[in-house]
Amino acid sequence: MPYLDVSGHRSYHEITGAGEPLLLLHGGFCSIETMRAMSGELTPSYLVHAPERAAHGRTPDHGRAFDYGAMVDETLAYLDAVGLSDAHVVGFSDGAIIGLLLARDHPGRVRSLVTISGNLDPSGFVTGDRTPSAAWQAASAQIDREYDELSPDGPEHAPVVTERLMALWTQQPQIVPASLAGVTARTLVMAGDRDSISTEHTLTIASAVPDAQLCIVPGASHLLVVERPGLVGRIVHDFLQERP
Repeated sequence: MPYLDVSGHRSYHEITGAGEPLLLLHGGFCSIETMRAMSGELTPSYLVHAPERAAHGRTPDHGRAFDYGAMVDETLAYLDAVGLSDAHVVGFSDGAIIGLLLARDHPGRVRSLVTISGNLDPSGFVTGDRTPSAAWQAASAQIDREYDELSPDGPEHAPVVTERLMALWTQQPQIVPASLAGVTARTLVMAGDRDSISTEHTLTIASAVPDAQLCIVPGASHLLVVERPGLVGRIVHDFLQERP
């Protein structure tokens, strides 16, 4: 099984494809399965590294509170463990937040950045009732099944992880838009037009990162990487293939 030691923690990862290195960062309560269909558009051109963070996918829980700073440290430790000095970074949801923090605080490690459905702070979430679409419900059920099937901690551990994630999402991140002015990596900011992150908040991110490109995917929710993987993957691939 493709496990390796990441800062003393037994962590699952996969490496597929060929080409320049690309780091794929999944969302909260997700595994790399969430982004597998999308990454199929990337593997012909990139060597895709897909780690699963602690308490996600096939990587066991570490029992500590979740914190985005610690997730950045975990990601840097993974890059070191596989011998990558830098990589293109594609992050979804929590992975998008990690990608933004990597590009801001460790610019030498990020060749280019794609953030999908990320947020700068908890105010980015859409407020009020919204009836979930059938596509969202199907994607959400898929993620729940994947946790039950993959987690080495067992299905009964899901509420423990969910509770700690909810504590994280209601308090973090706290990224000041002006702090992203120093991001030097070419950046694409993406979200769905029915995302749980408001379009206005997504625009704030794109406006804060110098020369960032913006893409709002039509007919897609926060789980756009599951709902529209082919489209999302092609957009990401085309962006990465562009040269300044």
